[in-house]
Amino acid sequence: MCGIVGYTGKREAVGLLMDGLRCLEYRGYDSAGVSFFEEGRLETVKAKGRISNLEARLSGQEHCSHCGIAHTRWATHGAPSDTNSHPHTAKHLSLVHNGIIENYAQLRRELEEQGAVFVSETDTEVAARLIDSLYEGDPMEAIIRALKRLRGAFAFGIVFRDYPDRVYAVRNASPLIAARGEGESFIASDIPAILPYTKQYYILESGEMAVLTPDAIQFFDWEGHPVQKELLTSTLTVQQAEKGGYDHFMLKEIHEQPQALRDTLSPRLADGLPDFSSDGLAPDFFRGVSHIHIAACGSASYAGQVGRWAIERLARIPVTVEIASEFRYQDPILAPGDLVIVISQSGETADSLAALRLAKERGVPTLAIVNVAGSSIAREADFVLYTHAGPEIAVATTKGYSVQVGILYLIALRAALEREILPREACAGLVSRLQEALSLLPQALELEKDCSRAAQSLRDVSSMFYIGRGQDHSLSLEGALKLKEISYIQCEAYAAGELKHGTISLITQGTPVVALLTESELAAKTVSNIQEVKARGAMVIAVCLPGISLPEGLCDILITLPPLPELFAPLGAIIPLQFLAYHTACLKGCDVDKPRNLAKSVTVE
Repeated sequence: MCGIVGYTGKREAVGLLMDGLRCLEYRGYDSAGVSFFEEGRLETVKAKGRISNLEARLSGQEHCSHCGIAHTRWATHGAPSDTNSHPHTAKHLSLVHNGIIENYAQLRRELEEQGAVFVSETDTEVAARLIDSLYEGDPMEAIIRALKRLRGAFAFGIVFRDYPDRVYAVRNASPLIAARGEGESFIASDIPAILPYTKQYYILESGEMAVLTPDAIQFFDWEGHPVQKELLTSTLTVQQAEKGGYDHFMLKEIHEQPQALRDTLSPRLADGLPDFSSDGLAPDFFRGVSHIHIAACGSASYAGQVGRWAIERLARIPVTVEIASEFRYQDPILAPGDLVIVISQSGETADSLAALRLAKERGVPTLAIVNVAGSSIAREADFVLYTHAGPEIAVATTKGYSVQVGILYLIALRAALEREILPREACAGLVSRLQEALSLLPQALELEKDCSRAAQSLRDVSSMFYIGRGQDHSLSLEGALKLKEISYIQCEAYAAGELKHGTISLITQGTPVVALLTESELAAKTVSNIQEVKARGAMVIAVCLPGISLPEGLCDILITLPPLPELFAPLGAIIPLQFLAYHTACLKGCDVDKPRNLAKSVTVE
């Protein structure tokens, strides 16, 4: 996730673009940059770090520019640096980008063979140089030809040196709007950037592009045919718009999960199979691995539990999931053939970083799964898989957890393929099922109202439980954590079969129990456990796949998931658990985005 702003009109452009970036800094803060026309020249200034660093480089200069583009970056391809910052320039143009070019590595090789010299590590520079290589005086023609080659989710803002009063915009999946004022036109990733100037805007749909001049905005499809658009009027304030109209960032980030998973997984699929070659992993990376140790904290460790289940089932590699804060103090047994996977959203988690360093001291290969390019864990690990969730503003992770689970599924499938546990056809079939699960996530988001009603039953409780078997137990750990960290209700997750070994003594009349049922072969066992808690007065909320039948009257509230493939059900089943925690916290009047005593990144031991 990055922020794009573009402007052409009568105002001084540089100051306006900087104001727009400040409104969008929540979308990324690894670097910022601006390209603008001044005295007939196309100038580009950019800087690593916060927007204030870019402001410092621009300070002391008077600008007389009326057209330009700007960008605030959340790093995906390439660590945060001045060189990797946007805009990316070529001979004829400058370009800013939000999204991911999935086939950038292939295109980069082709362009290098044609003589192109790249200066950054980014996929964005590939798009800029591709369009530039096709430019013969007509910007629209060059963009359209390039779009036929590009694959992925992206939004572009482009200016051409030969057209100093025009901004070109392209959208494919990644958000982009265009807006009109009196004698001026804008583009932006989100409404906050344009609200100080106009409330009149258009939404670009995927497969559309726009040409902006001070006097008009023209819209086209990717074949160059004109498109008529409806002019909309925003009723949002700037603060509301930053949250996309949602009441809280957490709710916004729950709804961003389908796109975050697509951005994370799609670039790592080639010919219908998992492919980590663009991440620097050899084609036989997992073949010789005999044991995997996953070290992580909090939600990342619970993602690791789902990953353990998937890797052991599919690839038949033993997996140990360790809390990172305990990993180095228990003198772990690490042997040749072992792999240590460290998972951290921020890449700065102190305990996880310490676990990584211990593994490296012992000479064991390390693989990091992180969301922040250039973070400490990313820099120090032997290999890195970046999740492309974009920034999470809410302290309680939602999409960060989901993309970690998604990456671990790909690792399980890739390892099974390399170890010849799964033949190519079977692996491709499971990848297809994974993509099917992703396509059903919007249906899981439609369960919000059901979860909101269920939350009414939890408003005044002091303690409750989550139960499940197999992957449902792994999932219940994260569901319980979400509820306790933002609603402050004492909530524990248990393997359903363990209830009778002590915990069931805590079940009294009205105690809420959330039961997860996504594995058909274990459903009958879990049903028996539900009957045990019901017999002791529990109030049961069941979260269940549609193919699993429950005895009538077994549960007080039933939340039926979309028909997810069982193997990948956690990707969809986590969503109602997040909604349940969110709406319970809202009913209790809690500060959802900033729960007490918690920080987004724990950088101390």
